[in-house]
Amino acid sequence: MTDTRSLLVDAAWVAERLHDPAVRLLDVRTPSEFVAGHIPGAVNVDIFALHWWDSSPEGLDGFRRQHEQAFGEVGLTRNDTVVVYSETTDMLAARALWVLKLFGHEAASLLDGGLTAWRASGGAIETGEATPSPTVYQSDWNPELLAGWQEVREAIGKPGSVLLDTRSVEEYTGERVRAKHGGAIPGAVHFEFSNNIGPDGRLKSAEAIAAMYRALGVTPDQEVIAYCHGGYRAANTWLALTVAGYPRVKNYVSSWGEWGSRDDLPIEKPGAPPEGAGERVSGGAA
Repeated sequence: MTDTRSLLVDAAWVAERLHDPAVRLLDVRTPSEFVAGHIPGAVNVDIFALHWWDSSPEGLDGFRRQHEQAFGEVGLTRNDTVVVYSETTDMLAARALWVLKLFGHEAASLLDGGLTAWRASGGAIETGEATPSPTVYQSDWNPELLAGWQEVREAIGKPGSVLLDTRSVEEYTGERVRAKHGGAIPGAVHFEFSNNIGPDGRLKSAEAIAAMYRALGVTPDQEVIAYCHGGYRAANTWLALTVAGYPRVKNYVSSWGEWGSRDDLPIEKPGAPPEGAGERVSGGAA
């Protein structure tokens, strides 16, 4: 089970350990954003470039190898304490943290508020590329955090399980189509991931998060499988619910990009969700 106490760190924690060789900072924005300015000593993996649309056993093996290679190329090892960050506590940082936890990397955390919080704290910024020494990163797969399409199909209507659609309202209702088919997985509860994040770019409090999801009927005694289009927004919801004390949360890694592109999986086109369920819509999301 993931240790929720260490999932988030703040800018002060990072500043105190900025020159500790055992602490590695992983910037998961685009290479151009990284070069323009990053926390000193950080390395860069463009996590958004690592989409994966196949959650079959063979596909997940490829997903694993792809990310192991990416982490190894920037010099990470399982012995490192890794702190991931993006511009805020967004879907990119959450996705990277989720992958690390999926890989059994217990000493991994997220800089809450990201680079925005670091700048606000007066933290130094450096520019240019990083030149890390490559390593061989080896994962220890933790299946409790991941769902593939077969498990998702089995969860439809299953007592004690809830499917959570974290996309925009337009994607959920089928008004916006980003795969072969539009719509939602039958019976899914809709709540857009951006509601997890406060106006300061940090994750909302555990109490506020729990209250939001309990109001939807999503409770800690359930197994929750979150999905979006590519498993990024769903990773943010995994983070939020885990911080809020939900013990069984999974990310459907290939999400609608896989489900909505197949002809053999059930789809429904719900009406608009209750007012407030999609109060903030993010563009360019996965």
